[in-house]
Amino acid sequence: MRVEAGGDLLKSGRVDKNFPLVTGHTAPVLDIDWCPHNDNVIASASEDTTVMIWQIPDYVPMRNMTEPIVTLEGHSKRVGILTWHPTARNILLSAGGDCVIILWNVGTGEALLTLDDLHTDLIYNVCWNRSGSLFITTCKDKHLRIIDPRQHLVVANWRGDASLGPSSPWDAKIPRPANVRPLKQHRRFLQMFGDIDLGYEKFKPHDGARPVRAIFMADGKVFTTGFSKMSERQLALWDLERFAPHEGMRPMRAVFTREGLVFTTGFTRMSQRELGLWDPKNMEEPIALQEMDTSNGVLLPFYDPDSSIVYLCGKGDSSIRYFEITDEAPYVHYLSTYSSKEPQRGMGFMPKRGLDVSKCEIARFYKLHERKCEPIVMTVPRKSDLFQDDLYPDTPGPEPALEADEWLSGKDAEPLLISLRDGYVPVKNRELKVTKKNILDSRPPTGPRRSQSTCDTNFSNSALAELLEEIRSLRQTVQTHEKRISDLENKLCQFTNGTD
Repeated sequence: MRVEAGGDLLKSGRVDKNFPLVTGHTAPVLDIDWCPHNDNVIASASEDTTVMIWQIPDYVPMRNMTEPIVTLEGHSKRVGILTWHPTARNILLSAGGDCVIILWNVGTGEALLTLDDLHTDLIYNVCWNRSGSLFITTCKDKHLRIIDPRQHLVVANWRGDASLGPSSPWDAKIPRPANVRPLKQHRRFLQMFGDIDLGYEKFKPHDGARPVRAIFMADGKVFTTGFSKMSERQLALWDLERFAPHEGMRPMRAVFTREGLVFTTGFTRMSQRELGLWDPKNMEEPIALQEMDTSNGVLLPFYDPDSSIVYLCGKGDSSIRYFEITDEAPYVHYLSTYSSKEPQRGMGFMPKRGLDVSKCEIARFYKLHERKCEPIVMTVPRKSDLFQDDLYPDTPGPEPALEADEWLSGKDAEPLLISLRDGYVPVKNRELKVTKKNILDSRPPTGPRRSQSTCDTNFSNSALAELLEEIRSLRQTVQTHEKRISDLENKLCQFTNGTD
């Protein structure tokens, strides 16, 4: 990945082939994520099973960056998903091909929580809710789970062949088995600690205490007979795929909205792409479900909580469709489509505080092509040059609301908001503030890493202090020279191009 923290993101043109890179991983990088609380810190995940944390300087480095601030090792297979906690400092979530989710404190380099028994197959995506108390996951096993990581608990779970969770998903204290509902008779969820075992799920189809009988139908449905609580005999026909958020076999994606609803993208059985809006407290019926088109590209949702607009970008597509989520029917309103000629291989989304409010810019994407990265700016035409309050409500700022230890102890907090009226001016070389020593506060070492076992323990305190002071002086000298060399090279380029 190319890094130019001090450059102009809107500057176009060819990048020099010798431009410095971040090259610490030994295998392809699968995901990256900028820290929401420090604009100089970025995390990367790789097929080499590691997660690395990098501190990007404000100036353009002269050489490739090969030494991360810290390497997080805990996965046994490739790591494909990274996402920072939205309100707590230094907490990073990683998910790997080993079906394990790990929450890290990157300020100490240690794993805070390891969730290794909640998923049975490859995890497709993870998204925190606004306060960071819960996160939602989609998985290859067609489950959509809402997880409380501090309780190590799946508080709600829906699957393509059964809906899982108690009558109110939020009153669960222990993991529950799945629930299904009949096609016609019952319009409610049924707690299922019953006696019918279909090999992979159990459910209680009838509330009475007397025996229940069940048979499979030719089309895969289940026909049952039993008794109600009032000893009335009942029959029911059940569809085990009725509660699928999306019934297709291809990957789903899910994000939390600001109001706590769940927005999903997926596929129908006929491979048509569709989107859905769901209430986690009542997944019996979707709030909105819309079929879109037929394509193999998975729709990636980018949600803006300030404007309640969700942007859908499909890998391999050449368009970006965007919708507004409201509390009025049909709840998900189509707005417009941005179209181009070339398909996208990936997409990045600029946080709201990075936009140009003077130009009424409401979104900026970075479209990845095969050999270039193209910025896509979306603006709202306004005649007035005044600040547009309706376009820019207060938005989450760079200050975290909680420390890592506070969140781990059970505290929750909403993001700390800032106004964009005067624009956002980032602080250069912003130091992380933590309750204990934070390894992110220091610059990357200029030499190879050394393990503690190789350190000489015979140093006296005075000798160690003298050595540290010498290292600090040398580091300052090197940084000064690198900055001077960079300035001279820029001046040389101007002479070479005939601009000076």
